[in-house]
Amino acid sequence: MNVSVVLFTSDLRLYDHPPLRAALDDARQVVPLFVRDPAVAAAGFAAPNRLAFLADCLRDLDAGLRARGGRLVVRSGDVVDEVCRVAAATDADVVHMAADASAYAHRREARLRRALEAAGRRLHVHDAVTTAVPPGEVTPAASDHFAVFTPYFRRWSGRRLRDTLGAPRTVGVPGDVGSEELPVRAELPALSPGLAPGGESEGRKRLAAWLRGGVNAYEDRHDDLAGDATSRLSPHLHFGTLSPVELVHRARQAGGPGADAFVRQLAWRDFHRQVLAARPDAATRDYRTRHDRWRSGRAARADVEAWREGRTGYPVIDAAMRQLLHEGWMHSRARLLTASFLTKTLYVDWRVGARHFLELLVDGDLANNQLNWQWVAGTGTDTRPNRVLNPIAQAKRHDPDGAYVRRWVPELAGLDAPLVHEPWKLRGPERAAYDAYPDPIVDLAEGLARFKRGRGHG
Repeated sequence: MNVSVVLFTSDLRLYDHPPLRAALDDARQVVPLFVRDPAVAAAGFAAPNRLAFLADCLRDLDAGLRARGGRLVVRSGDVVDEVCRVAAATDADVVHMAADASAYAHRREARLRRALEAAGRRLHVHDAVTTAVPPGEVTPAASDHFAVFTPYFRRWSGRRLRDTLGAPRTVGVPGDVGSEELPVRAELPALSPGLAPGGESEGRKRLAAWLRGGVNAYEDRHDDLAGDATSRLSPHLHFGTLSPVELVHRARQAGGPGADAFVRQLAWRDFHRQVLAARPDAATRDYRTRHDRWRSGRAARADVEAWREGRTGYPVIDAAMRQLLHEGWMHSRARLLTASFLTKTLYVDWRVGARHFLELLVDGDLANNQLNWQWVAGTGTDTRPNRVLNPIAQAKRHDPDGAYVRRWVPELAGLDAPLVHEPWKLRGPERAAYDAYPDPIVDLAEGLARFKRGRGHG
């Protein structure tokens, strides 16, 4: 075989990349191909923050390939059409790509397989590229997927992961394959001002720093809002600039309670993918319906707008939502609090919140985002569907000094804890000094009672 094609999707790296390794084993030359798919924009998933991070990733991938004698080929259009054109132009016998979990990915794979086979070519889909353990590899006796995380995690932990692969030393690419210009972050509008840079080089630097320092304290500090002690590797996992298999291996090599807790989070990511692969409609429909009568109308719309803009009157909620607006990212504990507030305290449909997150999150991942939202809303895999996170109690526990709130809600910068979490308790001139910050849009007890009524519990 002379030429193979590697279709990059959400696996934008050179290290530990089974499709690329297999393609290089198959043929003397490969075409590293990325197709900018208009269906992503048509479905509403082409968020500016992710497009900017993607631009960084593609440029970094191209630079890595050029350092090895190759280059990245970028096309725009229907993925199946573009892959078939490149395969025909280079007389490639095989196309290699990574498996993915969404319904769209499954349809794309099936269409591509049919089109290639009709032309006498083959599609080779590789597992364990975007996940550590492939969806469907770990299943209970009587079902096609695990619906509860703990038993899944026990089985997941017992699986032997494939070995990691090094980056190739050389990559030969046919010289006559045309490519579009690479996208540039600076040309994209409406980005979050604090958006992190993307690309495999950046991801590997962040991983090295995390393993040197942060992972040891992760179990104790991962919920510390002000400490910002999470890995911040989620965007790199979403775009595949880091391999989940490599992350599990390296965390286990580091060892200790922090590394164990980090591996557990990677397992949650795989858990959500196996749920979505088995139940594709969980991206838009309740996994377990509670027959909610979600609020709608003008009052609900005003509450949602206040939530989006970070002016609910609950400082920890507003701090989190403003962090999202500024960075295109949010602390994991803050995601739980803001989602609980919208779905349980304001009693607004989880899909409203999930859509807003996908509009801004640089790591906006369909499986993780939708199924985490459902978990918090009580329509997903949570075994305690009616739990409600109290934003005041949570703020005092996870931001005890108020540093996180003061960082993102400057109107309250002059207040110390615990008042910074409950500024409405100020009276007279003291409250007037902070009148730029709104009063709460809902009383917590009233919100809880409304939620119970809506769920049919009172």
